[in-house]
Amino acid sequence: MIKKIIEDKELSDYLQTLEEDKMHIFTMADGRIRGALFHGTRFVNQLRAQHNLGILEAYILGHASLCAALTIPLCKDLEHTSIRFEGTGSADGYSVEADSTGYVRGYLFNEHIPLNKPLDNWDLKPFLGPGNITFSRVHQDDKYPQSSTVDVDGENIANDFASYFAKSEQINTAFNSSIQFDNKGRIIGAGAMFLQIMPKTGGNGKLGSQIDSHAQDTDDEEVLIQKVENAFKACPSLGLLYSEKEVDSEDIILGLFREFSPTILLKRDIVFDCKCNKDFYISYLKRLPKSQYDDIKKNGPDPLEIVCRNCGSVYKIPVSEI
Repeated sequence: MIKKIIEDKELSDYLQTLEEDKMHIFTMADGRIRGALFHGTRFVNQLRAQHNLGILEAYILGHASLCAALTIPLCKDLEHTSIRFEGTGSADGYSVEADSTGYVRGYLFNEHIPLNKPLDNWDLKPFLGPGNITFSRVHQDDKYPQSSTVDVDGENIANDFASYFAKSEQINTAFNSSIQFDNKGRIIGAGAMFLQIMPKTGGNGKLGSQIDSHAQDTDDEEVLIQKVENAFKACPSLGLLYSEKEVDSEDIILGLFREFSPTILLKRDIVFDCKCNKDFYISYLKRLPKSQYDDIKKNGPDPLEIVCRNCGSVYKIPVSEI
C-alpha cells in the first residue's frame, strides 16, 4: 500500500496527542466471556485519507472497518476474514477484510453517496438499507473459503455484525462502534468493542442432588447475560471518550466490567493496510493477452494507472516495465 499522508496539519498534530491505537483483548467472569476493545482514531483517519472520503462515506466505512477489526481475535491461527454487505440503499454496500496478522482493508461500493438533504442523524437505513451480510473465512490450510450469509436491516453496522453471529453461529455476541466528528467534519475519536459469551457444557449439581443442574445453569446463564448486557449498554460513546482523552482503554474495561473481574490478556497493533504493491500489478499485466498488450503499447495510455480498490493506492506503471 502507498500510505497517504494526512495533510490537515491541525488534525495530524492532534492525533499525536491521543492514546496510541491498540486493541486490548480480555476475558472476564472466570473465562465465560471474552472481549476486545479497539482504540482506532488514527486507523479510521488513515482509511479516510486512503479513499479520500466525505463525512458520510468515512462514517460508514469507518464503522465497518472497526467492526471487522474486532473479528481478528476470533481468527483461528492464520486466518483471513472477508465481510461483504450488499444492501438496497444508495451506498449499495461495502467490503472489508481482516487478517489475523493485524491488518484491515476495505472499500465502499459507492464512494460518492448522493444526499437529498443535510444529515440530521446517523440512521444508516436510507444508505445501506435491508440487505445481507456474508462472512467468508479462509484458513491457511483451506482450499476454499467457508462462507455464510444472513439477512440484516442495514440500520446500524455494529448491530448487523451482532445479528450475523446470533443467526449464523448462534453465539451471544455484542458489537459497539463509535466515531466522533468535530464541528469541521474531522474525525477526532473512534473506537469499538465486542463481547462474546462462551458456550458452557456440563452441569454443576452435586452427586445425589435433586436439583436439575442444567436448569440451574440456564438460570445462571440468563442472569449473567443480563448483567453483562446492562454493563455493555452503559458504555458511553467510545469515540467521544477517546476524543476527550479523559480515560484510557484499560480504564474503560475495568470501569465498565469491574463486577466480572476482567483480565486483560494482551495488547496488539491493528492497522488499516493492504498488501498490494507495484510488482503485484506488473505481474498481473504481464499475463494480459498479447493483442491487448500490443494495443496498449500502440495506443496507450503510458504510464498505465491502476487504483487498488481496497486501499485507494494509485500505481503508475510505464508500459516498458510490463
